[in-house]
Amino acid sequence: MKFGVVIFPGSNCDEDVIYVLEHIMGQEVVRLWHKDHDLQGVDFIILPGGFSFGDYLRSGAIARFSPLMQEVIQFAGKGGYVMGICNGFQILTEAGLLPGALLHNSNRKFICHNVYLKTETNNSLITSGLDLQKPLMIPIAHGEGNYFADADVLKGLQDNDQILFRYCDEAGNITQDSNINGSLVNIAGICNSTRNVFGMMPHPERAADSILANQDGLGIFESILKTVNA
Repeated sequence: MKFGVVIFPGSNCDEDVIYVLEHIMGQEVVRLWHKDHDLQGVDFIILPGGFSFGDYLRSGAIARFSPLMQEVIQFAGKGGYVMGICNGFQILTEAGLLPGALLHNSNRKFICHNVYLKTETNNSLITSGLDLQKPLMIPIAHGEGNYFADADVLKGLQDNDQILFRYCDEAGNITQDSNINGSLVNIAGICNSTRNVFGMMPHPERAADSILANQDGLGIFESILKTVNA
């Protein structure tokens, strides 16, 4: 499988994702510069975390207008797989590829530590191989991860099984205390209605290598390959 990782000015998790895909998953990866227009024949696009364009205006607002995003939007519109992690998730909402918005954390502070996630569904490419009963410990690092959407959008997400991950405690209980950033109904990750665009605020690429003593994020990358290659 050929992956493309989009790099914006201010991206700082691109090499983390590339390392996991190349060295752990053994996949072909190309770097896609935000000013280009050539997707180089990739099968799957990842928008990594970081602070694209310094998060000026609001996170992802400027990156959404990068030249390559025209191709990313067309690629997704034709059913191509696109995943945004942290800042990448913010860019996808700004581009209209995912519903809702990411607001400032409810405590108005940047948060950087491990959290627990409950996988809500196996009905998506990135969650197909995950255990719904096993909470995942995944790092977060964001100041604007507070997911918000209006009542109609939220109902659509729930009715269409588009909520992929929710913040929970270590035992898997979804509680107000485990809602680290104030996200609506503890949402940590979603997909679009056609299930080919995915966004999540936590960083699975930072929990995918044994040297880090945490491989809870590896299952997300394994799900992608197992489902596509099945």
